[in-house]
Amino acid sequence: MQNQTFPLILSFGVCDPVGALGVQADVAAFAALGCHGLSAISGMMVADSARVEHVYELDSDWMAEQARALLEDMPIAAFKVGAVGSALHLAAIAEIVSDYPDAPLILDPFMSALPDAGLDDEEMLSALRSILAPQATVLMLSQPELGRMAELWRDGDGQAASGDDVMLEDVAELTSSGLQFVLITGARDALGACSNRLFDAEGEVARVDWQHLPGPFIGAGNTYSAAFTAMMARGLDAPSALAVAQEYTTGALEHAQRFGMGKFIPNKFYRP
Repeated sequence: MQNQTFPLILSFGVCDPVGALGVQADVAAFAALGCHGLSAISGMMVADSARVEHVYELDSDWMAEQARALLEDMPIAAFKVGAVGSALHLAAIAEIVSDYPDAPLILDPFMSALPDAGLDDEEMLSALRSILAPQATVLMLSQPELGRMAELWRDGDGQAASGDDVMLEDVAELTSSGLQFVLITGARDALGACSNRLFDAEGEVARVDWQHLPGPFIGAGNTYSAAFTAMMARGLDAPSALAVAQEYTTGALEHAQRFGMGKFIPNKFYRP
C-alpha cells in the first residue's frame, strides 16, 4: 500500500453512457497516460455510438458540491473543463478554480456531437470569455468555434480581412485578457493540410501537422484534449504537450473500434 504517486486531474463535464465523450472518456485517457481522473458531472447524456439524442442538465450547485468535496480531500495536478450546460456552470467552475491558480486549467468547452454545443448561447460565450478563460492555461477551439466566439468583439470591418489575419486578431483578443494559450485545432491551409496551432500573446509558439483519418469517429477531440491535459498534469509545458497529445490521439484513432452500428470510438488503451 502507498499514497498517491501519480497526478490527479479533476474533469468537469457531461456523463456519456457510451464512454466516447465527456468525463468517462477523460478518465480512460488519463489512466492510459499515467494519471487518475476525478469528475464533477454537469449533465447526463442520452446517447449511443451514432448520436447524442439529449443532455439532461444537472444543477450547477450539485456539480460544485462534487468538486468541493474532492478538492477538500485530494491534491489536484490539473483541471479540465469540457462541455457544460449553462453559464451558471461556467460561473461555478470559475469560482472553484480561482482557489487553485497553480494548477493548469485546460478548457475544451465545445462538443460538436452535442445537440446544443453552446455556440448559439451568447450568455454562455460571454461567461466563458469574461470569467473562465482569463484564468485558463489553454483554451482549445476549432476555427469555426473561435469565429463564433469572436462575434462578441468583432466589428463589421474585421470580417473582411484574410482568414489567418482574422484568426491572429481573435487569438490576441483572448490572450489579452489573461489567458496564456489558445490552441486552434483542425486548422487547414490552402492545400487542405490539417494542423493544431498553439498561440500565446506573442503569436504562434508551436504547431503539429497531422493527416486526416476517414472515420467516422466520435470522441476524437475529447481524446486529444484529455491527452493534452494529462501531459500538462505530468509537468510538460504546453508546446511539448501539444506534440505528445497528437501522437497519442493518432494512435487511438488508427486503432479505433466500432462497438455498435454507429461511429468508431478511439482506442485509448492502444499501445504499439
